[in-house]
Amino acid sequence: MTKASKLWSKRSKQEFSRSLQNKISITDVASSKFNLLIITQFFPPDYAATGQLIQELAYNLGENDVHVNVFTGQPGYAFTQEAAPNREVEKNLTIRRSRTVNIASKRIRAKALSGIIFTLRATLTILKNGRKNDVVLLTTAPPFLSIAGYIANLFLGLEYICLIYDLYPDAVVELGVTSENSFITKLWNKINALVWKRSKKIVVLSETMKQRVTNRHPQVADKISVIHNWADSDWIKPIQKQENWFAREHGIDRRFTVLYSGNMGRCHDVETILVTIKLLQNEPVQFVFIGAGTKHETCRQAVEELELNNCTFLPYQDKTNLPYSLTACDLALVSIAPGLEGVVAPSKLYGIMAAGKAIAAICEPHSYIRQIIGNAKCGASFNNQDSQGLADFIMNLATNPESSVDMGQAGRKYMVENFTPKIIARQYCDVLNVNAMEQYNNSQSTESKRAIEDTLISEI
Repeated sequence: MTKASKLWSKRSKQEFSRSLQNKISITDVASSKFNLLIITQFFPPDYAATGQLIQELAYNLGENDVHVNVFTGQPGYAFTQEAAPNREVEKNLTIRRSRTVNIASKRIRAKALSGIIFTLRATLTILKNGRKNDVVLLTTAPPFLSIAGYIANLFLGLEYICLIYDLYPDAVVELGVTSENSFITKLWNKINALVWKRSKKIVVLSETMKQRVTNRHPQVADKISVIHNWADSDWIKPIQKQENWFAREHGIDRRFTVLYSGNMGRCHDVETILVTIKLLQNEPVQFVFIGAGTKHETCRQAVEELELNNCTFLPYQDKTNLPYSLTACDLALVSIAPGLEGVVAPSKLYGIMAAGKAIAAICEPHSYIRQIIGNAKCGASFNNQDSQGLADFIMNLATNPESSVDMGQAGRKYMVENFTPKIIARQYCDVLNVNAMEQYNNSQSTESKRAIEDTLISEI
């Protein structure tokens, strides 16, 4: 190492040390805790899966001595829910909700306007309160929310992490809302390049999503961490369908039941399922749909027009009913529409595994879901439009129910070993460098602090 590089290294360490001390001194919560600000538009009592996952993540990070501040919006999915409190405080969690009222419309333009308003409020919140936190974690709800982190970093030097639930503009391009060569798409990709380059880390939900990002933005490849979604196996547990009050109440405890639970949106392949339902209309198989979405009404209309009597439609259920609704079946469905692999990652997969149910996935050949199901030996995967293959699989399980049980048990075992909240929270702590910051805060000796600084500098 040259004399100049040694001098530079020494100065870098000195500046880094001062930076750490400054962060510690301005924290208004207990200095021994790592302070994380999470910003997401949707949060319980919303039904949106992203919000529920953030809530569980916040609780589990709190158990790792992280103080989590959540800035979110008023309920946007659960429109029947009264306005949630503007501020809530629990042990290691503080929730503050924007006064911005979500626009109760399913139209893309209305959703976009609602997202823009929330992003503006979020930007003001970060600029006002950002210095109280060590890092900001920004989701893709709404899609352009990470711009708020970029602005805060420019003005405050605040570090931010981008958590990509759905990949944009890829999603709107694949859905035909805009074209690959449109001005909006090109501008969006340029903004992503700026935002992601300046971010501390990027978290994606699957290897295929990571591949999509790195193909377009190879310069951020070393910042990307793949952290899967999860499910709480202590809360969602296997229940025999015949002993399940939810199944009995809705009359789905008598026949072999195939369940689709959750959002039925543009990113999901409902068409393959509808053809499968028609193929099995005269078989002792019942299909149950729980949830809503842009394709929900289309599905209901198709069932009525085809006069299919083997389907039941139920609305979104309260979160307290989830352990019972997910277990009120023999087989559960997961689907991704063609072209959207690596753009979205269905969170329902992990809840189904926790429920101990066999899984049939409709997805592209290179999907990460196939790898998980194959490793767990908990079901089977089918190409989009392979309705006959799906129908044959369903009938095979219907006539051999013990196979369905074995798959469900294998899936739960694999999920408990890999995708519990505690396991995933530790992975987020690693990305946040929480453990290193805690060691630094609690270290008494100068030598220990210097050793930690050297480790942190080498990771940056």
